[in-house]
Amino acid sequence: MFTAYWRPRITGLENIPRTGAFLLASNHLANVDSFIIPVVSPRMVRFVSKDVFWKNGGLKGRIQKWFMNSVGTVPLDREALSSGRGALDAALDVLKAGEGFGIYPEGSRSRDGLLHKGQPGAAWLALESGAPVIPLGLAGTQNLFLKGRKMPTRYRPDMRFGAPIDLSDLPTDLSAGARRRLATDRIMTEIQRLSGQEWAPGAQPRGAGTGASA
Repeated sequence: MFTAYWRPRITGLENIPRTGAFLLASNHLANVDSFIIPVVSPRMVRFVSKDVFWKNGGLKGRIQKWFMNSVGTVPLDREALSSGRGALDAALDVLKAGEGFGIYPEGSRSRDGLLHKGQPGAAWLALESGAPVIPLGLAGTQNLFLKGRKMPTRYRPDMRFGAPIDLSDLPTDLSAGARRRLATDRIMTEIQRLSGQEWAPGAQPRGAGTGASA
């Protein structure tokens, strides 16, 4: 239903591994991102979400619960989500089970359309799990639901899945924090290349390569 209505322009789905764990790292422009990504992916991509969606009553609540379960969303309580560590631990469990997990390295939705500085969570998950990082650049998803409109627009978003990012050459003599920073820079550089976003002030990595394989 989603793809028939919005007809997103999708490229690079072949970059998602057919088997094994993978970490999908994307920019984040709208709340709908976490709904569209699992729908178009050839394999399940799991996100974490507040557990209120499993507790709401009525028809709307039942639909929300059904959808969340259908796409494998991991419910977390407010304390686990606010701590950040709870979400990362849940994500690591998903990756260790050989599944796909989706994360927004910026940490929150971009409200100005710019690409903001990446947080180390995605890099930590990649280095801890050894799972390949698949970058995703979204464009236009913020235009699907506009304030003041009761119905979604017919805007066609772009979804560009990139090649796995190679982190194997990170210097082993660096501290864990320095390795995460370098990995984060590579991830964000590749997301920017795919999304075409402008960098927020101070967010652009300095001299980082993409690290993407051919």
